[in-house]
Parts: sequence; C-alpha cells; structure tokens
Amino acid sequence: MERYAADLDAVKRAAARIQPFAHRTPVLRCATLDAMAGRRLHFKCENFQKVGAFKFRGACNAVMSLPPELAARGVATHSSGNHAQALALAARIRGIPAHIVMPRGSPQVKRRAVLGYGAAVTECEPNLEARETTAARVVAETGAVLIPPYDHPDIIAGQGTVALEAFDQVPGVAAIVAPVGGGGLLSGIALATRERAPGARIIGAEPAGADDAFRSKAAGRLILQQAPDTVADGLRTSLGTLTWPVIRDVVDVIDCVDDAAIVAAMRLVWERMKIVIEPSAATALAVVLSGAFRRRESADDVIVVLSGGNVDLDALPFGGTP
Repeated sequence: MERYAADLDAVKRAAARIQPFAHRTPVLRCATLDAMAGRRLHFKCENFQKVGAFKFRGACNAVMSLPPELAARGVATHSSGNHAQALALAARIRGIPAHIVMPRGSPQVKRRAVLGYGAAVTECEPNLEARETTAARVVAETGAVLIPPYDHPDIIAGQGTVALEAFDQVPGVAAIVAPVGGGGLLSGIALATRERAPGARIIGAEPAGADDAFRSKAAGRLILQQAPDTVADGLRTSLGTLTWPVIRDVVDVIDCVDDAAIVAAMRLVWERMKIVIEPSAATALAVVLSGAFRRRESADDVIVVLSGGNVDLDALPFGGTP
C-alpha cells in the first residue's frame, strides 16, 4: 500500500496515547431518522468529546507526542475555533503554553473557550494567507511548536481514533460518513477504515459553498478553496498536502449539500435526538438524507460522524452573554 501520513498502527498508538484524557464517545440511534434515511443510522457523537468536538483527539495526540524539550517551548496554531479549543486544552493538561491565531469573525463561543483554557489569542484577517503568516510570526516570536489544525501526521492519526471506536461499538457496518473541511477527520477515518474494516464505504460530506474536496476529487488534483460561503464554519478550510492524497485515493466519494439541507438536518437532530450539534456536524446527516445518497448507497447500517456541538448561542433567540 502507498505510504500516507498515518496508518492503522499510528491510529492505534494514538488511541493508547489519548485514552487517559479523551472521552470514548457514545453511538446513538434515532428511529425517526432511520425511517427518513431508509436504513439504520449509528451516530458517533463527537459533540460529547472534550471541547465539544473530535478535534481534541488529534490535538491531544500531537501535544502528548512532543518530547519534553519541545513541549517546554509551548505550542501554536491557527484555527477558527474547534482546533483552537482542543490545542488550548491539551496544552493546559500537559502544563505548557498555547498561542492561538484566530480569524476575526470566529464564533465568540469558541473564542471564549480558548481564553478559558488559558491560551493567548492573536487575531488575524479571515483568510488562509493571513492565518498562516500570523501563525509563523507568533512561532518566530515565542519559539512555540506549530501544530496545524489538520495537515499533520499526529493530528490525522488522532482523528482516526473516531473510526476505531465506532467500528468496535458497531461491528459489521458497511459505510461511514464524515464531514470534510481541511480533511484531518476524513483522512484519519479513511486510513483507519481501509485496514480495520476494508469493505466499508468511506463517504465525505461537504457544503456546496465550500466544495474544494468535491472539485479536487473530480479533477484528480488539489484545488484550493476560494471564497467559501457556508453556514458550516468548520468546513471552510482547504484540503492540505497530507490529507489530499488520502481523500484522492482512499475515500470513495465526496457528496455536497447546500446550506438549507444542512440547517434542516441540524434542526432534525436538535428536535428528534435532543442533542446539540453544529452545522459542520449536520452536514454528514444532510448527505445521508439526500436523494443522491439514497439512490447510490446500498448499506443497511451507516455510521454518521457528528463532528461537534459548538454552537454560538448568542445567535439564537435567547442569545446574549450570561
């Protein structure tokens, strides 16, 4: 097999490394959503993970993998929210500094959480170039170790632990659907799945307004995100040089859904399952409920990864900072 950023052994090592710190998240069912999908759905609830998102797995694995002499310098990253929170918490657990670059306009709930975990926050303009150049400046000034949000072997291996747990919890499942933004989650899941459950279909879920993975896979070459426009703020980033080859070669298909479908799926989960998820997580369910998925996929049992639950409550009718 071609060599990628991680493999099943790396994912297993990550699982052992993060086990003392990360939650083993539950798999939930919903009869109403099963009926709507025409199959049995198994929701892997990463909204119940620490910091409210799967991102803690990768960040924790990366931070705990650092040798002491590097860890002492602290860590840095750029992130619009969930990875920022995850790295801040992992750094606090290890007792090292964290420096987080956040684009202006990042959800306030995520910014408050990052500050609450004790990290230092630096703002930048909301584009990839500004994020990367600001992070480089912070690293140069502080000496911190840069841990990017998704394009890093330890991040990818850590995110792959989602699939290891899910296939242990629901043996014999024939398909797994996960959102894709930068690709850390989907590529980690894909690399774990191709060895742990080689017959299972691997499907990426992407907003139509940020469809670089879909377009890249169709073209057979990496196409960077341009002016993403979607309610799913966690999925606005481009694929990376490590995540793209996995998505190109190992992921079976990328499905796109529009924001209306994402919002409708999010509302369904809130109303029917009584749990809080964010739009990025709802993208996976929106794909499973789409006509294209129903016509194409034959699996009776599908794992649906609910990637996170960090919603800006200030934007809801009862909003306002308490």
